[in-house]
Amino acid sequence: MFALIKPFLPRGLYGRAALILIVPVVAIQIVVSLAIIQRHFEGVTRQMTEGVVNEVNLVLEEIDHAGTLAEAQAHIARIAAPLTMQIDLPADNVTTEDKRDLFDLSGRIVIETLRAGVPGLRAVNLSTENDDVRMLVDTSHGPASLTVSRRRVSASNPHQLLVWMMLTSVLMTVISYVFLRNQLRPIKKLAEAAEAFGKGRSVPYRPRGALEVRAAGAAFLDMRARIERQIEQRTLMLSGVSHDLRTPLTRLKLSLALMPDDPEVREALRDVADMERLVDEFLSFARGDAMEVPVSTDPVALVTRVVENAQRTGQTVALTIEGGGAALLRPDAVARAVENLVGNAARFGRRVEVSVSVTERSVRICVEDDGPGIPEERRDEALRPFTRLDAARNPNKGGGVGLGLSIAADIARSHGGTLTLTESQRLGGLKAELILAR
Repeated sequence: MFALIKPFLPRGLYGRAALILIVPVVAIQIVVSLAIIQRHFEGVTRQMTEGVVNEVNLVLEEIDHAGTLAEAQAHIARIAAPLTMQIDLPADNVTTEDKRDLFDLSGRIVIETLRAGVPGLRAVNLSTENDDVRMLVDTSHGPASLTVSRRRVSASNPHQLLVWMMLTSVLMTVISYVFLRNQLRPIKKLAEAAEAFGKGRSVPYRPRGALEVRAAGAAFLDMRARIERQIEQRTLMLSGVSHDLRTPLTRLKLSLALMPDDPEVREALRDVADMERLVDEFLSFARGDAMEVPVSTDPVALVTRVVENAQRTGQTVALTIEGGGAALLRPDAVARAVENLVGNAARFGRRVEVSVSVTERSVRICVEDDGPGIPEERRDEALRPFTRLDAARNPNKGGGVGLGLSIAADIARSHGGTLTLTESQRLGGLKAELILAR
């Protein structure tokens, strides 16, 4: 049962809070209406109608005791005014059908009580212009029409209790929602700050609300500060490592350049170049995009620039664009991720197709090739740092250390997105899908 109504339930915090408030109020109104109002007014209506039944029976006895029609009419004229009842004998309008409005709920009780207590009752008409109760009764002198005010047989304002109950419920619901909204707003602010930090952005946040929400907010601020300090310390350490490694490599490269040209020197220079590339790749992975500040960027222009750079190097890369608009990204980091994906695709395939799709909530960049692909059971392994697959599909072929896909995946996570590897349905090779949150 719950599974059927779950798709229709609100997903937001405010919607669920409103549902928590409204459902009990509506349930209470239904219970009160059924258990109290209906039974109460049915009982009151029956008691009031029974009083009218006694008066009607008194009138019928007077009519039956009269010897002639004239005597009966005289008796009627004497008792009609004290009973506040209009009596016509003989009746002008003779009908045999009971009449009441469709939504006249108490009218059913009135008719049932009158028929149970008044002998010879032909019909009861509750649908009159003056809102009266008109009864047609058989007497010894012919049919008589008896008319009494509807107020004498049922409560005239049963709806007032419902109206007051509904108005009070709406007022209390609004007041409760205002107070509850003040408690929900700090939770929403905390969620927004946590979501922004997950995307690599640090937004101002101050704990507010109840004690539990303040405690959670303070814990989040402490956690964010510790992570930021750790990132800063790691970046400073890597800057020092980069300087310490590059200096001896530069001296070694200079010394080799001053030596006479021979095969051994050229081999040593290639080794130094490989060492520099490995150091750059490792530092790029370890540093990530911590030093870059998110800015409003056009992802279409960014991907177009990467594709044009790849085409200038002789790679066969096609570009497809869908949608557009700016997104808050770290452009250098995203460009590095796309370059890694395009480079891997071009290295192992002859055709590379890049597509970028910008939607309201995300930026989707797909890189497909017609290469050998990566087996499904090894795709998760390919995303791990320092993982090198076999020669059939090595994402770092050419002397890498297995960090190209890991860097792209890390950049995707820092933007609140993911990197997924699947099989390209069109080209048959690997499809790398980079999804970034806007």
